Amino acid sequence: MNKQDLLAFTSLFKAICEKCFAQPLSNSLTEPESRQLSHEIELQTGLVVGWKSIKNYAAFVLQEPPYKPENPSLATLDTLARYHFEAPLSSEVQRKKSANLYIYWFKYRDQINGVAPTSAPSAIRPQKRFWWLPLGFGLVLFTLLIFYFQTKELEQFYDDFSSVEEKALLDKGWFVQSKETNHWDKRGLYPEHLTLFTLKGDNWPQKSEKPTIRNLLLRKIQDDCFNTEVHFSEFIPHESWQQAGLLLLEDTTFTGKSIRLSLSYNNFFGGYSKPGEIIIQGIASLGKKYSNLEEMIHQPLFAFEQEIKTLIVKNLKNSALKIEKKGQQFRFLYSSGDSENFSFKELKVYEFDMMPKYVGIFALKGFVDTSATIPAKVKFFRLEGRKCKP
Repeated sequence: MNKQDLLAFTSLFKAICEKCFAQPLSNSLTEPESRQLSHEIELQTGLVVGWKSIKNYAAFVLQEPPYKPENPSLATLDTLARYHFEAPLSSEVQRKKSANLYIYWFKYRDQINGVAPTSAPSAIRPQKRFWWLPLGFGLVLFTLLIFYFQTKELEQFYDDFSSVEEKALLDKGWFVQSKETNHWDKRGLYPEHLTLFTLKGDNWPQKSEKPTIRNLLLRKIQDDCFNTEVHFSEFIPHESWQQAGLLLLEDTTFTGKSIRLSLSYNNFFGGYSKPGEIIIQGIASLGKKYSNLEEMIHQPLFAFEQEIKTLIVKNLKNSALKIEKKGQQFRFLYSSGDSENFSFKELKVYEFDMMPKYVGIFALKGFVDTSATIPAKVKFFRLEGRKCKP
């Protein structure tokens, strides 16, 4: 790869990473992130770039050890450029039949190097007497696009976690971030459940701690407006800050905006002596540049008084959290009881300028070493797209 090609490849790879993750490439990609980008490329272009290659390209572009020289093929470079330009779906057979085999790579390289394009997807100019053809084609395309976006199928996904094998989760669109193998390997501890554990970590940064949620299970959100919910069995947090719930993210690195809704334990009362309590907590963050979070929900459910501990156990036999998004409006709900068919109760309606791209299921205990690690048994998850307009 000559100097000009290397410059173009570096620029292209950074551009597609920023497109996929909504932030500049500043660190080497993890395996889940590499798999995600590989999946996004295949989904949009119909062509494949392996996740291991993507991971190696990131290290090479950033010159982070241990990196090795990379020399991607013209086919790979063209596939990356096709993802960047949002080219139509293709296949290797279709691409090889094209007269301009790697046109998108050459187009990007020429743009970066400031030279006239070597070729263009439409090189023949229409004759003047057919000046109306492009206009007519544009109107037809515009009409088709409007029809598509009005009638496209909304996502309808649910998971009862009848299987939590790695491949089964991956096939359903899940990926795990910040894997802690010892506890992740116990995710099938309870039949018909995904079992997470309240491990040390938090997406709320602290001075001496990097934002991290171990074994965070994520999937991409397809629709701008949606409903999502998670159901737990017998999750009873009883030490600070044990909690589990739903997490909405703009990106997977905790630098963008986020919303967290959780069933949590609280024993902080500003110096006052009160029994610990189980609460529903909702937290909104504007991102990495903003240190202060907004606790928009702090709903006490049960105080840990001796005489009602048996009632707590009974009422948290089943619990559920739900978030509904429409435009910039988020509606938060919860349910709990000794049976599975308790109705949801509204907690709050909240306006927040955020476009979530990922939803996650998590369990954590904050950056503390004193609280025990307890299981959070997840029995059901749902993500449903909804129309943003009536």
